[in-house]
Amino acid sequence: MNSKYLKLLIVLSGQLLTIMDIFIINVSIPSIQRDIHASNGEMQLMISSYLIGFASFLITGGRMGDLYGRKKVFILGLIFFMLSSVGCGISGSSGQLITARFIQGVSAALMAPQVLSMIQILFPGHEERTEAMGWYGITIGIGTIAGQFFGGYFSSLSFMQEPWRLIFLMNVPICILSVFLSIKILDESKTPVKNTFDIWGVTALSAGLFCSTYALTMSEHEGVTVRSMVLLLISGCILTYFIKNQKGKMKKERPYLIDFQLFRYKNFNLGIWAVVFFFIMLDSYFYIVSLFFQDGLGISPLNAGEIIVFQGLGFILASLFSAKLVLKYGKNILLGGLGLIISILIAQTFLFNTQTPFYLFYLLLFLHGVGVGSVIPSLANMALSGISETLVGNASGVYNTFQQVAAIIGIIAVGGVFYYFLGEQPSQQDYHDAFLMAIVINIVCLVFVAASIFMLPEHILPKNKMIKNH
Repeated sequence: MNSKYLKLLIVLSGQLLTIMDIFIINVSIPSIQRDIHASNGEMQLMISSYLIGFASFLITGGRMGDLYGRKKVFILGLIFFMLSSVGCGISGSSGQLITARFIQGVSAALMAPQVLSMIQILFPGHEERTEAMGWYGITIGIGTIAGQFFGGYFSSLSFMQEPWRLIFLMNVPICILSVFLSIKILDESKTPVKNTFDIWGVTALSAGLFCSTYALTMSEHEGVTVRSMVLLLISGCILTYFIKNQKGKMKKERPYLIDFQLFRYKNFNLGIWAVVFFFIMLDSYFYIVSLFFQDGLGISPLNAGEIIVFQGLGFILASLFSAKLVLKYGKNILLGGLGLIISILIAQTFLFNTQTPFYLFYLLLFLHGVGVGSVIPSLANMALSGISETLVGNASGVYNTFQQVAAIIGIIAVGGVFYYFLGEQPSQQDYHDAFLMAIVINIVCLVFVAASIFMLPEHILPKNKMIKNH
């Protein structure tokens, strides 16, 4: 095997763990809630705490990789991810599980920016990087499948009590193997310019992001309270101060956390807008469709996991071919993928009910996955294209931060609309109405994604004329 692709597989193991543990808890929600006696609000926080930790430290993780070495920080993230997974698996209360999930998210934040950074460095050419990003997309698909399937599978086991704990403990052998291979095979890389770490910047940014994401999460199940409004105000003040502080440090050539030169790249700005609206749609969709299948349509956790596996299969299939198609047809492939997702979402609002045969669930989720797999690999590629190696870690952290904050907003905002239309004692029709309203919001988000991609300069995702004329 080509050594570059072997290294790619190793770093993608970190991406696999990150994605898998976002989704693995979704199908297990009813089982976990029953066994540890958690409220709906605690379950919502259990899901969001991972994303809160993830979003709060992604930029920090990217900067740490730039300064101290991407290999070192990647391995550190793997080790802490393994330890926090053990903490999740042995938690005896909702509070313990929420805390362990938060630490797990912070650990993932150390890994994720290094994945995108090392891909940019390993594959500097446009064509080979596009293909590598196809494998990045495939990994997301595998993580989605593994998360949904293992969540349903372990929750349905009967040979042990509380089998859902295995969804976290299964991370341990993967982490051990990845750490071993990373030490042996990966090369170290970091920014050649000597600099020190901006501890104050890390503290301010993390505090600001934590306050905002925590306030949004609590608002979903408590409503708009004085506490949530105060936290959002505090977050706004901290982040405003952070931006002014960072710009001042850059002018004085002192250590900083975010290089605001990133936002001079038009493709980076458009990529950020595209990824925000896309992940508001995607993460809210997975959260809502799992609840709709199990609570609204009475589908078992195992069967719900099996249905969603087909979404991942479509995702993987599209990721396998989308790289070559993007090289040939450019951003038209992304626009076509978005059109397919919108069409399938509309079809689901008409066809999903208790009388729907399972093959139709499989088909519609598969086609949804094809659309998603046609878009996701190129979103990161379009945002990071042309970014210099000195900025790539910073850019990866910022990109991932916006992605995860969008995921939280999606779960909370769209989930809040879903629960609002359910009411206190929902009937089957209430579930259908709530699902419909959530899908309408998802479609609006996809329209904004399409607008961002449409404005993308042609040279960012160029058509390969040699392939086209062949």
